[in-house]
Amino acid sequence: MSLFSRLSNGWKISMKSFQVLKTNKQLLFFPLLSGASMIILTASFAFAAFFAKTWIRDLMDAEGARKLLAYAGIFGFYLLNYFIVVFFNVALMRCVRMVFNGEEVDMKDGINYSFSRIGTILGWSVIAATVGTILKIIQEETGIVGKIITGIIGLIWNVTTFFVVPVLAYENTGPIEAIGRSAGIIKAKWGESLAGNFSLGLVQFLALLLIAVPLFFVGSVVNTFTGIALAVFAGILIIAIISAAQAIFISAVYQQAQGVEVAILNDEMVDDLFVRK
Repeated sequence: MSLFSRLSNGWKISMKSFQVLKTNKQLLFFPLLSGASMIILTASFAFAAFFAKTWIRDLMDAEGARKLLAYAGIFGFYLLNYFIVVFFNVALMRCVRMVFNGEEVDMKDGINYSFSRIGTILGWSVIAATVGTILKIIQEETGIVGKIITGIIGLIWNVTTFFVVPVLAYENTGPIEAIGRSAGIIKAKWGESLAGNFSLGLVQFLALLLIAVPLFFVGSVVNTFTGIALAVFAGILIIAIISAAQAIFISAVYQQAQGVEVAILNDEMVDDLFVRK
């Protein structure tokens, strides 16, 4: 199958994911709760950094010590960030499998399942936060060449770990083993993953452009704050919808990679998309 055909089918399966989401709107609960938690986390770190700036400068005269503390703060932020996102994504993936199996979605079961995997989720969060912090340090301490190198490494890392969340959600594996499993799946399904990401990314871009931006200008007729509030609200909702649709898509790709038939998406288009080479 040509790359163009894969992109075309990727768009179709993405639309199918939106149809699944339309009939299971409760799946939006997880990305919305994750987003709200991230807003609170970011605001808390920004608040703490603002009021601790003078205290830290007075306490630590050495520039190296201040940098060390700053990077420790970055690591802490990344750690909590990844933990929150992965926790709710694992719960979401659990509920997506319920949909695929024709079961009634139980949000409580999804949350409880994430709690049962909390040690593994924390372990993966530590690994991801460590990698993110190291790349951040290299990026800030090197010139343009270093930034290019870290950009390439970051891209490779993101691609390699693309299927870590479904592996953590569906398999009894640890975080390190999950990286290897993810790499194996992405090697076999890189075309499908590229098509899905491209399609969902395009939908998100167009939705933000055609909905959030106009809402900003409409709200700005009243005042700037109203415009910003409307645009932010629309942006959060759009991102939540795309995140849920992506979870459906990734789950379908994962299950197909395991040889499991996804009945809810079983039609000629899906057969073409996931045809084995």
